[in-house]
Amino acid sequence: MLQTKVLWATLLVSCATYASPPAELKTIDTLSVPKLVLARPDEGSVVFDLPITYNTRVQHWIHYFQKPGKPYFRKWIERSYKYIPAIQRVLRERGLPNDLAYVAMIESGFSSHAVSSAAAVGPWQFIKATAERFGLQINWWIDERKDFHKSTVAAANYISSLYKMFNSWYLVAAAYNMGENRVKKMVTKYQTTNFWILSKQGALSQETTNYVPKLIAAMLISKAPALYGFRDINAQEPIPYDHIFVPGGTDLAAISTHLGIKYDYIKDLNPELLHGFVPKFVQSHKIKNPKGSTKMVSN
Repeated sequence: MLQTKVLWATLLVSCATYASPPAELKTIDTLSVPKLVLARPDEGSVVFDLPITYNTRVQHWIHYFQKPGKPYFRKWIERSYKYIPAIQRVLRERGLPNDLAYVAMIESGFSSHAVSSAAAVGPWQFIKATAERFGLQINWWIDERKDFHKSTVAAANYISSLYKMFNSWYLVAAAYNMGENRVKKMVTKYQTTNFWILSKQGALSQETTNYVPKLIAAMLISKAPALYGFRDINAQEPIPYDHIFVPGGTDLAAISTHLGIKYDYIKDLNPELLHGFVPKFVQSHKIKNPKGSTKMVSN
């Protein structure tokens, strides 16, 4: 526990004064310590279940999110209250660390509508081939990469397979960003599974070199936002919903009219329906419905 208090003191001083950390990496490896608890005088304690390394690269991203990136990072923090509980339920069901939820934060800011220049889509930013490999349906009327729950299940399964492959959470994150085959090739070439050594050797792309520090910075700030200058957070609440099976030909616009709610509200619940309806050739499809309105839709 003494070591964790020393690390927290380092983070506290660095955040307050922007002092450079010691030259050596400050690392606590939570692969051997299942849960890392950092004592906090203001809000009790913060638990981490991924390894925490604090170095100049992590510090760079903390400063970036505190200054030029602050407007959008604030939005990410506010959305995190809405989405992280549901993500972490899926992660826990599969025995994965809760902190992997922050991968979705740095991938998309928890946005179902995010699309990258490489045509990666949804909160977990799946490219089509990987999405289909992990069971997500993609065609002209539906893109399950945008379905928050289904894409989270697919991401959890993908991450599980990556951990079996690399046995290192930092390399899991690198492979999620860069592709497992490219990371495996670099591990073989440089004969190391140490992310920091690989990045120092130039074995990883610039984006992937930044990916793990960015993830760690996002975790640190999100778990103690006030400490890093993010005060008066307008936390978004999870939207309660029910599931209901609807027949082919069901139009979300008709449901919104029937329920007397805005179309955008029910469309946001079902972003995977690309055109806002279930085609007639589909026998039935499960949609999300505003909580408590299932009987009204069924009538």
